[in-house]
Amino acid sequence: MRRRFFVDRFEADSAVLHGDSADHLGRVLRAERGQHYELSDGERVWLAKIERVALARGGRSRVEFSLVEPLPVSKPLLRIDLLLSIVKFERFEWCLEKATELGATSIVPIAAARTDKSLIAAASKRQKRWRRILLESAQQARRLTQPTLQEIWKPETAFATFLGPVKILCSERREAAPLREVLRAQSAVGATVLAIGPEGGWTEAEITAARLAGFVEVSLGENILRTETAVLAALAMIGFALGH
Repeated sequence: MRRRFFVDRFEADSAVLHGDSADHLGRVLRAERGQHYELSDGERVWLAKIERVALARGGRSRVEFSLVEPLPVSKPLLRIDLLLSIVKFERFEWCLEKATELGATSIVPIAAARTDKSLIAAASKRQKRWRRILLESAQQARRLTQPTLQEIWKPETAFATFLGPVKILCSERREAAPLREVLRAQSAVGATVLAIGPEGGWTEAEITAARLAGFVEVSLGENILRTETAVLAALAMIGFALGH
């Protein structure tokens, strides 16, 4: 299966891949003139042929393509805004990768009350790295476009700002309704907001704020899940139930 890369735009019959992606294609994949790859600008996908590979230092590499033929495009029917509490960075970055593969449209890092304060302080310095993870994961998954990464939000602000007909707050509390029951009551919809809490869970104040903003508190089962496991389980269930 051909690899896919994202370009800024298509010209009349050509496109250019710049920067880190061009460097990866040229140095790691050892791309050569005449090879074929898929290119996406977020709206369209083309089969393209490499015409020139120019490797340079400092992010100035470029790969020039000629466009061969347009390819069928399948745009996702479901929008998912993932409000993801910041956890230890190795695990958080794993969440970014898997959330991209499972179709998240945008990802909002959340500085929850129980998030480690040292992680919050360091998170703003990792935005560039996180965007690169989203880009590479989206290309690997052959998505039409990569998810957007928001700045760091407080949970109460995010709960009130992100809108959708389905708003789900994953919770460890036993009185929370099972997610499968909540999803059964929904028909296919265009937008879902999913909130995943930090280690230690949401505080009472955060749960109250979520409810006031229209969120339904849900459970993913009897077992207590790590943040990354909850992301995987919830996104898979939402995609299966509402994405068709």
